[in-house]
Amino acid sequence: MRRQIARRMRHLSCVLAVALGAAFLAPTGASAQAAADPYEVLVFSKTAGFRHDSIPVGIQTIQDLGADNEFTVTATEDSGVFTTDNLADYEAVVFLSTTGDVLNDAQQSALKSYVDGGGGYVGVHAAADTEYGWPEYEGLVGAWFKSHPAIQQATIENEDRTHPATSHLAPTWSRTDEWYNYRTNPRESVHVLQSLDESTYSGGEMGDDHPITWCDEQAAGRSFYTGLGHTQESYADPAFRQVLLGGIQYAAGAVDADCSSGGEDPGDPDPQPETVEGEAYTSGSGVERANHGSASGGQTLGHIENGDWAGYSQVDTAGATTFTADVSSAGAGGTVEIRSGSATGTLLGSVGIAPTGSWDTFTEVSTTLTAAGTGALFLRFTGGAGALFDIDSFSLSGAAEDPKAASSSNVHLFYYPWYGNPEVNGSWRHWQQGGQNPPEDVGADLYPKLGAYDSGDFTGAVEQHMKWIKQSGANVLVYSWWGQGSYEDGLVDGVMDAAQRHGIKVAWHLEPYSGRTGASTVDDINYINDQYGDHPAYFRDAERNNSNAFYVFQSLDVPDWSALDQVTENNIVLAQTTDTSKIAHFNGIYTYDGIAGATAPGWKNAGDYAAANDLVWAPSVAPGYIDDRAVPGNTTPTLGRDNGAAYDKQWNNALDPAIGGSPTWVSVTSFNEWHEGSSIEPASSNPPAGHGYQTFSGAYGKTGADAETAYLDRTQYWVNQFEAARAAKLR
Repeated sequence: MRRQIARRMRHLSCVLAVALGAAFLAPTGASAQAAADPYEVLVFSKTAGFRHDSIPVGIQTIQDLGADNEFTVTATEDSGVFTTDNLADYEAVVFLSTTGDVLNDAQQSALKSYVDGGGGYVGVHAAADTEYGWPEYEGLVGAWFKSHPAIQQATIENEDRTHPATSHLAPTWSRTDEWYNYRTNPRESVHVLQSLDESTYSGGEMGDDHPITWCDEQAAGRSFYTGLGHTQESYADPAFRQVLLGGIQYAAGAVDADCSSGGEDPGDPDPQPETVEGEAYTSGSGVERANHGSASGGQTLGHIENGDWAGYSQVDTAGATTFTADVSSAGAGGTVEIRSGSATGTLLGSVGIAPTGSWDTFTEVSTTLTAAGTGALFLRFTGGAGALFDIDSFSLSGAAEDPKAASSSNVHLFYYPWYGNPEVNGSWRHWQQGGQNPPEDVGADLYPKLGAYDSGDFTGAVEQHMKWIKQSGANVLVYSWWGQGSYEDGLVDGVMDAAQRHGIKVAWHLEPYSGRTGASTVDDINYINDQYGDHPAYFRDAERNNSNAFYVFQSLDVPDWSALDQVTENNIVLAQTTDTSKIAHFNGIYTYDGIAGATAPGWKNAGDYAAANDLVWAPSVAPGYIDDRAVPGNTTPTLGRDNGAAYDKQWNNALDPAIGGSPTWVSVTSFNEWHEGSSIEPASSNPPAGHGYQTFSGAYGKTGADAETAYLDRTQYWVNQFEAARAAKLR
């Protein structure tokens, strides 16, 4: 590092000299400041995945910028240059549309040490599609790539026009490029310079907040990233060249800029884990609260014997890496098992407790958690006979480092806009199914958190639905549509407007209205495209010619689907079946059935067939299926939720290639089909009495009001799992 330190001292001397003469020289712009002290920049463009044809012109552009702005450029695709000694020769390293795994462990360590020690990193476009197996790289680049739509024009909002990379721009900038969606929103950990207005193009998946260019302070170093720069034409654009130049100059330390993050001060110490009183358990077996004056809060979790347990619905184990507790024991001592989801759930770790000699003599015990938690915390206790020990208080550290939540356009929720009440619609719709008498008495075994709402209440119920859908991590709702001019058709615009406000996209569930044929379905698809295709919330799959998706319910009821050949080139039309002999003329397959996912009959065969024939495979998963109140006396099978185990079973089946056949998408039955009891929309934890309603209490270890969003949160967990599996498959 001696050479690097010496260069920085020379740079400071030159800057001081320039400052003393500024009144006479009056240099303007960042490049004038940088010109005072020549420096060196390394451009690295190795690819282990997709290779951009703009790389050569990008290298030439940076070399030209260097020649005009007093820095020397070395271009390489040799990852062997990433050593501590070699990197010390450079003020900044540019990752120019790198892809895949391009550095080994030693090279990764050298780059991280270089930046932390004062070096600069610049990432351009596909630099975000790099080093997925190195967690620290995400912190360096800011966010990893997820997907992109087709190249098209979009509007950029220039949020910070003081940074040297963006100071030349107007408040908005319209340009054509390939617009990346990222797996996470980096705003909380970086300083955002530019963001995308998703309403100005198709295929955006991040909603109202879509950063595209940002900078960050990295220990003693600096980081800059822009998602721009896919096309060769970009590098001939003077405005983009200045973005690139300003980013390099900032990263090299040649110009100053405020790049403090939007989240916590990176210099602050890590947040301290929250301490939980042992006696604050929300469920348990055998345990009791015990009074101890010397304990925190004056009580402990006590009377613990072998086999007892305590649950804490308020404590999430996601991201937790260490368990620490203050304990005492005048008894036999024993072991604390730290579990997730239930008293018999996943064992995250365990810690032994030795006798302390007195119930008022406390000591600290700690253990590393070796498994990943996915639900509420449960402590289970084992040991010899009689009283074992007391727990005063405890904490989970690392819980603040939860895996970042993904938002996926590959997970689709079936959405039902057919509900109505007299306050909005003038009469009841659907809630009275099964001969029930709403609003307190509805045709469902669960009662909505929002009550007997109206699907036309766009600023109330529908607005809340979009917030909940966003919380689930699913980015697409599949709209139940009953034909041209139907009640549901009349609500489309209002629902799509609400969806757009939250970055949700809309696909279509074509329902079996009377008289439906293959030809009428073609007319319906054309009608929907013509009527709603220009709406910014209209779903388009960037990987499939920007086509929308049409799920055809009960497709087996129509014997001849040959008319679909007129529309399947530019639309994705899915049949509801796993019988691959019944899907001629379709682009894909889904299942819908909320019970079948528990055993996944035919899923592997359907998935393999779809993969072999370039079809979409979108198996459906559901948290359960109970329709006793909607269909009184129904003798068809039902499926209980089993506190979330049924949902997990179906998701596991879908994502296991040996069972689920590697899905393209996963469709969820449903967001809000209340009559079938398959909803993940929050159900009231305190429903009207006297009707025998179930609740979500107990799901994933949550109780009462905490359980109302249990299935939304669990969907987010599975979205993360699905996206991680897809990313691993693509690498």
